[in-house]
Amino acid sequence: MKSFSSFILGLSENLKKPLPGEVAHRTMEASSAGYLGIVPDAATRRSSVLILLYPFRDEICFALILRTAYDGVHSGQVAFPGGRYEPMDEDLIHTALREAKEEIGVKPNVVKILGTLTEIYIAPSNFLVLPVVACIPYRPDFLPDTREVEAVLEVKLDHFLDPNTLGASEIEIPGDLVSTPHYDVQGHPVWGATAKMISELLMIVKGSAPEKHGV
Repeated sequence: MKSFSSFILGLSENLKKPLPGEVAHRTMEASSAGYLGIVPDAATRRSSVLILLYPFRDEICFALILRTAYDGVHSGQVAFPGGRYEPMDEDLIHTALREAKEEIGVKPNVVKILGTLTEIYIAPSNFLVLPVVACIPYRPDFLPDTREVEAVLEVKLDHFLDPNTLGASEIEIPGDLVSTPHYDVQGHPVWGATAKMISELLMIVKGSAPEKHGV
C-alpha cells in the first residue's frame, strides 16, 4: 500500500494530465432540473473551493462542510469550503485558501497546492467554480465559523468506492425540484457541483492509488 506522500506524488502527476471533466461530471448530473441547459453569461461570478486531502487513522480523508440554513440557494447543503472571488485575492487559488481559513480555520501557510480540477458552472447561483486540490500531511484542527458552517464532515476517500454510497433523490431548491444522483455522506445527500467534483477526483486518483489508500 502506498504512503500518503507517494499517493500525493502520484495524484500531483495525474493532475498535470488532461482532466476527465465532463465525462466525470455527467455521472452525477441531475436528470431533471429547471436550470439544465443554462450557460454562463456576463453576470456570472467566479469562485473556488478547496479540496484538502490529509492522512488520518491510516486513511486518506478530506473535509466537507454542512452549510447553515439561510435565505439562499445553497442553504443547508453539503459543499467543499470556498466562496466567491474578491478583488483583494491574487487569484482563485488564493480565494480557496482564504475561504477555507475563514470557514474551517485551516491556515494557508501549511497547505500545499497540488493542482486544480475542471471548472463547474452552478446555474442556480450563477457561479463558475474552480476546485483547488491541496494537501496537508496531518489532520487539521478544524475551527468552523458557526455563522456559515453547521458542521465539518470528515470523510474517507475510500468511502466513495463503496457502491452503496450512491443514491438518487429529489431535492428542493428555491423555485425548483431537482431529481439527481447523490453520494451519501453521514446521512446527508451530496449532489450537484460538489458531487461532480468528487466524481472527477475519483477518476483522477484511480491512476495514483490502490483500492485501499493506506497512509
